[in-house]
Amino acid sequence: MMNPVLRKLLAVNQTLCRTTPSIQHPLWAIVTERQYKGRPTHGIGRWRHLLPREEPKKKKDKNRHQMKAIIAATNTAYGTLNVKVSGYDMTLVEHYSQYIHNLCNRLRIKVSECYALPTKCTEVMLMQEQGTKMYTDAILKTHQRVVQLSSPDASLCSVLMDVLLKSQPEGVQLSVNEHTQADFQVRFKGRPELEGLLAQMNQ
Repeated sequence: MMNPVLRKLLAVNQTLCRTTPSIQHPLWAIVTERQYKGRPTHGIGRWRHLLPREEPKKKKDKNRHQMKAIIAATNTAYGTLNVKVSGYDMTLVEHYSQYIHNLCNRLRIKVSECYALPTKCTEVMLMQEQGTKMYTDAILKTHQRVVQLSSPDASLCSVLMDVLLKSQPEGVQLSVNEHTQADFQVRFKGRPELEGLLAQMNQ
């Protein structure tokens, strides 16, 4: 049995000897006929299996606004501490809170949360020299950030506070206190309209 490819090549050679090539039917169309047409490609050209698998999107936690359990202090470690940074310049406050967060990560102090408190606005009122009418001279905005530490070691806290006080920028206030339920409620802005409607529904 002769190979079908050889048989076609012999047929092409015979036609080359007998006839001259024409413009309408070029010879390369007969030679380059695809022999693999209709055969499986076995995944050639596929690329999606090279990409990492996409993790399914996590559903939003309905209990994310609930207060976490406050960790109690022990003989060798503090409980849940809030490192509060406040100031009038938002850039300084933000950068200093980031510095505290990075320093805690280097000292291997666990940071449970890092969040911003609502901005407080203070109006500076001035009284006219002649008269009793007061007018607004300036509005001061106080920006606040909180870095919450989870059971830091007592021996590391003295080192942490020493470094933080030495690197404290001018115009930024720093305070450290234990986390309470009142600190959690301060994070959310009050909505008197909604509270009034809820009070009417409960009556």
